[in-house]
Amino acid sequence: MIGRSGNPTLNEETFEKSGYYNNQETMTIGGTVNKSFMLLALLIGAAVISWVMFFNGYEVFPFMIGGAIGGFVLALIISFVPKAAPYLAPIYAILEGFFLGALSAHYEYLYYGITLQAALLTMCIFLGMLLAYKTGLIRATPGFKKGIIAATIGIALVYLFSMVLGLFGVTVPYLHDSTPIGIGISVVIIIIAALNFVLDFNFIEEGAQHGAPKYMEWYGSFGLLVTLVWLYIEIIRLLAKLANRD
Repeated sequence: MIGRSGNPTLNEETFEKSGYYNNQETMTIGGTVNKSFMLLALLIGAAVISWVMFFNGYEVFPFMIGGAIGGFVLALIISFVPKAAPYLAPIYAILEGFFLGALSAHYEYLYYGITLQAALLTMCIFLGMLLAYKTGLIRATPGFKKGIIAATIGIALVYLFSMVLGLFGVTVPYLHDSTPIGIGISVVIIIIAALNFVLDFNFIEEGAQHGAPKYMEWYGSFGLLVTLVWLYIEIIRLLAKLANRD
C-alpha cells in the first residue's frame, strides 16, 4: 500500500481515487522534481514583486491577505481534486509568493537580515532531510508516519484554536511569546514540519513506483511546496522570537 504522508495534501487515498492503474503516462520522480522547481520559481518571482513593492512604499497588506486566503482556498481545492493540480498549483505558488514576499518584507523591516537567514535555514533543512531519507538514516516506517501525522494534525488544531480565540481577543499562552517556552514550542513545530519532508519523499517515491498518473507530478510538487512554505514561516517566526530577546 502506498505510504501516507503527514502532509494533509498527500495521502494514499489520493492515488487510489486517481485510478492510476488505467493510465499509460505515469508519474516519475524526475518529473516531480522538475515541476517542484517550476513552482518554486513562480513563488520566488511573486515574492520578489511584493517585497519590492513594500520597500518602495506601496501598500502590500492586500497582497499578504489575498495571497494567504487565496492560497488556502486553492490548497483545499487541489487537495480534494488532484486532477486540478496542473492548472491550480502554479496559481497557488504565485499567491503564496505574494503572501510570503509581503510577510518577509515586514519581518525584514523589523529585523534586518532575518529573511536571508530564514531562507538559508529552510533550504539547508530541506536538503538535510532529503539526504537523511536517501541514505536511510530516517525511514518512513508505519509507526513513524502515524506519529508525524498525529503531531501535524495536533499543530493544525492548535493554530486553528488560536485563530478562533484571537477573534475574541484571547491569546494562547506561549505560542507567540519570545519566552524560553515559546521558543521551545517553535523549535518543536519546526522539527515536525521538517520530518514531514520524509513522508512527502516517501509518498512521491512510492507513487512513482506504483505508476500514478502523470498529473500527480504536479500534485506531489504542490505537496512539497506546502511543507516548504510552512517550514519557512515557522523558521522566520522563531528567528523573530530570538531577535526580540536581544
